[in-house]
Amino acid sequence: MGVRKTALNAVYKMPVGISRRVLFTYFNHRLPHFTHPIAFNDKVNWRILNDRRPLLEWTCDKLAMKEHARSASVRVPQTIWSGTDLRVLTGMDLPDYWVLKPNHRSGLVHFGHGKPDILRLPAITAGWMRSDEARDRGEWAYSRARPMFLVEEVIGTPGAPPPDYKFFVFSGEPAIVQVDTGRHDRHMRRLYRPDWTPLDVRYGPYPLPPVTAPPAGLDRMLTAAKDLGSDFDCIRIDLYEIDGKVFFGEFTPYPCGGLDRFIPASFDNELGARWKLPALEMRGFAMR
Repeated sequence: MGVRKTALNAVYKMPVGISRRVLFTYFNHRLPHFTHPIAFNDKVNWRILNDRRPLLEWTCDKLAMKEHARSASVRVPQTIWSGTDLRVLTGMDLPDYWVLKPNHRSGLVHFGHGKPDILRLPAITAGWMRSDEARDRGEWAYSRARPMFLVEEVIGTPGAPPPDYKFFVFSGEPAIVQVDTGRHDRHMRRLYRPDWTPLDVRYGPYPLPPVTAPPAGLDRMLTAAKDLGSDFDCIRIDLYEIDGKVFFGEFTPYPCGGLDRFIPASFDNELGARWKLPALEMRGFAMR
């Protein structure tokens, strides 16, 4: 185990109010301001520490997200199976290509082809049933998600994941579009305004890709993001576009855990100014 991973594991064992501040300082290269936050990343961490509204409690459960997304004019990837016993998959008639994910975690995925190799899947999914986001990172909504696996249809061309279009929505208004490409190869990321003006802003450790033309379905994606985000003071709505069709990805209440650094840092403040934090009742919330 590397020194960095050992140090992070030690931080995760600290009380969440302390660990969030240590992680924030390390990744953002500055001290946090969680009590009276102004910048976007500070506000994400304020939400992690304080916000326990029912509005958020389903936003990290992939199956629940899909049900909410059906109200918008987007295609929702088909759920082929969900459950906890992967051995069931050996008796199922799966499509040629499929995707395996945990329902209650983020960033874990296995692209399958043909009949599942039940001898390999336990090794591939080792640790997936843990809830690291909730337990180690204090991201409360993950603790409300049902721990299980799900198998989905593959969207786009198998073996070539499409670009991720991630819409930062504030009180129903999309403000920024984050585009991630090469997630499983050479991950790059660029931010655009809704009119597709590119921004020379780095977000996280990823290099800036060349500026691209707007997707053909941009207007439809903006409408879907606005519809899906209308109830939230802030939410990230992740979408895909395949052959002009808009597909739902997920809701994200804690973008990058409030840890991916903005360069220049002034953009952190600019984005934070779009987010009006809710007034929370003290009872029932873990205010820190």
